[in-house]
Amino acid sequence: MSASGGRTVLGIDLGGTKIEGAVFSVADDVPVELARKRVATRRDDGYDAILGRVAALALELSTTAGLGALPPVGVGMPGGVTRRTGAVKNSNTTCLNGRPFRDDLSHALGVPVRFANDANCFALAEARFGAAREHARGVVFGVILGTGVGGGIVMRGEVWDGPQGIGGEWGHHVLERGGRPCYCGRQGCVERYLAGPDVERAYAQRSGERRPLRDIVARRGEDEHARAGTDEMIDAFGRALGNVISILDPDIVVLGGGVSNVDLLYDEGRGSVAANVFNDELTTPIVRAHLGDSAGVIGAGLLVA
Repeated sequence: MSASGGRTVLGIDLGGTKIEGAVFSVADDVPVELARKRVATRRDDGYDAILGRVAALALELSTTAGLGALPPVGVGMPGGVTRRTGAVKNSNTTCLNGRPFRDDLSHALGVPVRFANDANCFALAEARFGAAREHARGVVFGVILGTGVGGGIVMRGEVWDGPQGIGGEWGHHVLERGGRPCYCGRQGCVERYLAGPDVERAYAQRSGERRPLRDIVARRGEDEHARAGTDEMIDAFGRALGNVISILDPDIVVLGGGVSNVDLLYDEGRGSVAANVFNDELTTPIVRAHLGDSAGVIGAGLLVA
């Protein structure tokens, strides 16, 4: 218990480029931060280095927060954990795949660790404290649009990851058979058309020059290649999210990640979704996340709150 009377937890958001941790207490549904730190993942260093980095960060944060022992630990990361062996699967930090990261981290820290997909953590945080708070007792679909594309489902305040641990994984349903190759082994996955680096790569192939996504969007009215790339992105967004809404019919969709800052998603993108939903209207709110970069680490902690 914390001084404020809430349950003290430690959340770790393990991404491809950074590892962020935070110790906070939850009292009266308000997170009170006690310590926070971010370090580089350096995934090219390999499995053992990442494991050591996460363990060291957790121990340091516990000390910084003035705790006598580690609090409950929750970890969110791309991918998930297999039900059969407990090994990591579907992570874009590929050195983790096939390895028992959860068990190894628990052994290194000497406490149980709960894992979830990072998009599930994002959705949980936004449902509890963010943009979907008014819909927390319904169905919330949380979307991460960044270097990858992920999704998480929260139903009645609880993460729904499904019996196979793949609930919400809309980024790897196939939009185009025989389309762009994906690291998952398939071709034509949603991620290859909506992730920021993929939109930038497609622009470079069309134009012969590389530009960041924000510049591509800004040049849409004067650059035919930028227009083609953003049109393709909006079309993919509409078809992919339209499929999800037709199946899940959530109370709200919350967008996070760097690509979610593209204003087009909320006007033309929404129109594209409406055109692809199996209904004659689209009433589902599609909104920006409120918690920013904090959502992942807060959601990880909420797994054990």
